[in-house]
Amino acid sequence: MRAVEGGAVALVRKGSRHIVVDGVTYRWRLRGRPTYDQGMAWSPCTFAVEHADSPGTTLVVTTDQPHPSNWLGRDARPVLPSDVAEAIGLALRTGWIPTNPGRPFHLGR
Repeated sequence: MRAVEGGAVALVRKGSRHIVVDGVTYRWRLRGRPTYDQGMAWSPCTFAVEHADSPGTTLVVTTDQPHPSNWLGRDARPVLPSDVAEAIGLALRTGWIPTNPGRPFHLGR
């Protein structure tokens, strides 16, 4: 992710994947290399989602799993497209409007 004007966060295109939920295309990305805290399994894995055509507010999802590339070899389930689709649906139902500009919308899982 990278910061943009107004405190919003935009997704880096490199490494992002497309997913279609209810006919709408989104881009999502899981950080390839964990942060230090994720690598040590001190903090959970997160991924980010944004509307593919009109990015506004970025959805940041915190999972209940360690990052798959953690350095301690802790068992971690990979983030699957079905997990991303489920998170998008939940975020939309709880008020995320992906095309509106603004601060990231955080969703804990």
